[in-house]
Amino acid sequence: MARPFTDIRIGGWIDRQLPDPWRPYGRLMRLDRPIGTWLLLLPCWWGLALAERPDGGAWPSLWLALLFAVGAFVMRGAGCTVNDLVDADFDARVERTSIRPIPSGEVSKFRALVLLLCLMLIGLIILLQFNMTTVWLGIASLALVFPYPLMKRVTYWPQLWLGLTFNWGALMGWSAVTGSILGPENWPAWLLYVAGIFWTLGYDTIYAHQDKEDDALIGVKSTALKLGAASRRWIAGFYAITILLLAAAIAGASLSPWAFAVLGLAAIQLCWQVAAWRMDEPADSLAKFQSNTGFGLLVTLALVVGQAVN
Repeated sequence: MARPFTDIRIGGWIDRQLPDPWRPYGRLMRLDRPIGTWLLLLPCWWGLALAERPDGGAWPSLWLALLFAVGAFVMRGAGCTVNDLVDADFDARVERTSIRPIPSGEVSKFRALVLLLCLMLIGLIILLQFNMTTVWLGIASLALVFPYPLMKRVTYWPQLWLGLTFNWGALMGWSAVTGSILGPENWPAWLLYVAGIFWTLGYDTIYAHQDKEDDALIGVKSTALKLGAASRRWIAGFYAITILLLAAAIAGASLSPWAFAVLGLAAIQLCWQVAAWRMDEPADSLAKFQSNTGFGLLVTLALVVGQAVN
């Protein structure tokens, strides 16, 4: 059962299925909350689906899609561990995060660091299965991953840094197929990347509204605090730009018009989020944030359909 206004679950499948010694590490990696893995994975699949395959095939490689899925799972766990190591003192002072494994004392910082090193090693093994352009892009992403937990201390726009980080996979997905992200022929991949950044600005501002009162008290910054009561209008703008840039990427890649039809369904999902969101109810902010898996899958479907019936 979930605690009120929190996504930290006690008595869930981690407690029922994992051996006792593994449970704190499962919670540290957020194994019972796959939304983060989806949000990291979906831009990878977008890039994979948008790119024209050298063999002229209509369908994205299932092998590459699987590698990205496993990689996203592992690196999301690593990212959560980094975040919790850096934010342990802050997390202990916020109701929603106070029972996370590190601030609660279930996992020591040393053991969390060992877990992080193991996850990074697994991630490296997976990364080495890709071409060299994608390998170097994956390594470069660490320059975004590790500073992210510090951004909320220095800027009201940590959600922008998260967007830069979480959507890097769009470039990696594209390069895994094409072997390059440079040159004018690759500009649809960059449109896809920037679209993802604006998408993240929207959904993570919604997410940040859960903690806005605690954040204000302890001095942590976020777009939820920066934008305040105007958040709905700003999020609507972020989402509008997301759809426009996705449409431009589809056009630039010369996909079938059917891609635009499915993208229209994705746009409706974002409109529903903005219209139905109750920003002063933390539980509703969490629910709207989690619904972005549906949006991301619709965009993936749009790109796959656009290639397959082209």
